[in-house]
Amino acid sequence: MFRTTWRTLCTGAALVVFLAAPGVARADVIGDWNATAQAEAVLIRPTAHGQARGMAMVQGAVYDAVNTIVRTHQPYLLDPKKVDVQPFVSQDAAVATAAHHVLVKIVAPERVAALDKAYQATLDAIADGAAEQGGVKAGEAAAQAMLDARAGDGFMAAFSPTIGTNPGGWRPIGWPGAPANDPDGWVSNLKPFVIESPSQFRSKGPNALTSAGYVRDYNEVKSLGAINSTTRTADQTMAAVFWQFPPAALYNRLARDLAAPNRFGLNTFKQARLYAMINIAMADGATSCWNDKYHYMFWRPRAAIREGEADGNAATVGDPAWESLFHPSTGAGLGTPPFPDHPSGHGCVSGSVLRTFREFFGTDKVPFDIYSGRFPTQPRHFERFSLAMKEVVDARVWGGIHFRTADVQGAVMGKKVAFWLQKNYFNPVKR
Repeated sequence: MFRTTWRTLCTGAALVVFLAAPGVARADVIGDWNATAQAEAVLIRPTAHGQARGMAMVQGAVYDAVNTIVRTHQPYLLDPKKVDVQPFVSQDAAVATAAHHVLVKIVAPERVAALDKAYQATLDAIADGAAEQGGVKAGEAAAQAMLDARAGDGFMAAFSPTIGTNPGGWRPIGWPGAPANDPDGWVSNLKPFVIESPSQFRSKGPNALTSAGYVRDYNEVKSLGAINSTTRTADQTMAAVFWQFPPAALYNRLARDLAAPNRFGLNTFKQARLYAMINIAMADGATSCWNDKYHYMFWRPRAAIREGEADGNAATVGDPAWESLFHPSTGAGLGTPPFPDHPSGHGCVSGSVLRTFREFFGTDKVPFDIYSGRFPTQPRHFERFSLAMKEVVDARVWGGIHFRTADVQGAVMGKKVAFWLQKNYFNPVKR
């Protein structure tokens, strides 16, 4: 019931680009280009965090392009004075140019033609003249500033972690066909977008194997996270699988829904600011998280429970045959991830994004539906951002891939990234 293939997801993603093709009238240019970027980001493999980096680049450039026109907020990378465009120039042209010019430099070559076609369609809908030309100029400058800033940032750099052999040490015990090493390891040393360093927000670390906290976490995930669990409910099973989906797709769709005219009435600049903030928070949340993972190098529940008799704690009863809910038989792409447990990647990323949403809208109490490609027609509803965060924490335990402490501390790290961004970036300029 949970089987979803990347072919299906990518076909759906490509449809977004098709919708922006010539001949199709679209009014929401910034929302369309966010959707197009998200569709292309899904294809930036092999890692979900390649997607996050790509989205942060696109949306950071879009923000700078529009801010160069309105000049009401702090620039991210581009000083508006260096571009010198008039306030009447086309924001739509700026948005499309910034997004397109970044995307064509980071996607696979075979994707460029579709992006060129979508870009031309946007420009065709804008009256020729100084307004369009000025918008293109702003977008070109913003895109180039972003591409220059991210050159040599560590994307897909070689990474060879030390494999643990002792109790508590991480070892990539995954599912059949899983990569032997972490394809996301490069994220741990990626140049951050806004935080000062990848290690700026170090977590408290995992529980000691002999502690009561470790026993509590161990027994919880052993029961709730097992593939044959008798304590996990059907809805908990569904939630666990629902959240096992690229964050860039989850949260950019949510951002577009919240940017709809009938919600908060966000204009083009406010949308640009929202998309930039959540995507940059997402990217730096992942970098913080992966740096922490390889600082502590803590084993996953699958290894811990299978080797529980040798961990030096008599209160942890081992089961050499234990398997998590996330197993190939559950659905396409599910399995124990081949990187350390602590802290939870989804905890860090969701913590950074959901807290950024909360800071942007000035309240936690925002009702919303969130969609996952695992269940495209069955969104999950929340009355508050914090309630979605709580379910993310729980869902990683229900899936059997994290100890609760990893989830909780990951969420805390993500919130710290969000607070740093909110304090230091994208704020109104003082007149």
